[in-house]
Amino acid sequence: MIKHFEMFSRLTLVLVSTIVFVATFVEGQTSSVDAKVLGATTATAVSKPHDDAFVIGVDDVLAINVWKEPDISRAIPVRSDGRISLPLVGEVQAAGQTPAKLEVEIAGKLKNYIAEPEVTVMVQQINSQKFNVLGQVMRPGSFPLANSPTVLDAIALAGGFRDFAKQKSIYVLRQKEDGSQVRLAFNYKGVIKGIHPEQNVKLQPRDTVVVP
Repeated sequence: MIKHFEMFSRLTLVLVSTIVFVATFVEGQTSSVDAKVLGATTATAVSKPHDDAFVIGVDDVLAINVWKEPDISRAIPVRSDGRISLPLVGEVQAAGQTPAKLEVEIAGKLKNYIAEPEVTVMVQQINSQKFNVLGQVMRPGSFPLANSPTVLDAIALAGGFRDFAKQKSIYVLRQKEDGSQVRLAFNYKGVIKGIHPEQNVKLQPRDTVVVP
């Protein structure tokens, strides 16, 4: 009887040890995987590149983050004079700069107060780049160039046509780099029927959609 009890005790001890080892191994593997995933996510977020072609303009809203400095971090619009104001930094010219260059300038001003400041500047809302809609629409005017609008989007934003709009004779005036203008035809009735889908171009800054 004693031998059977000793054998049972040994088997129980081995079984418990095996369970503890497996649980510890699985937990370690899970933690390792989680750490790798977290590291990859962090690396992706940190290494996300700026759009170096974008130039900040008046009325754009910037999300400025200074690591571990919540009192400085904030969303702030670019004023009509092209400048922004931040605690410890003071006045900074934002319009005409790219987000990456503005980061460097803000970080340089913060070095007098913070050791190795880490600054991130993201364009939260683009209001400086606009297009115009003129003529026989319900709400002619200037509109922010957000979400890559097409000519159809522009007409919808302007409230649609007035009664006597010439829907087959719409055109887009676009400025070229040399200062000259090009005229792009847009036949509304043809586009919505799928006849001229190529005419529904994406608008660019300072484009003017004319509805005669």
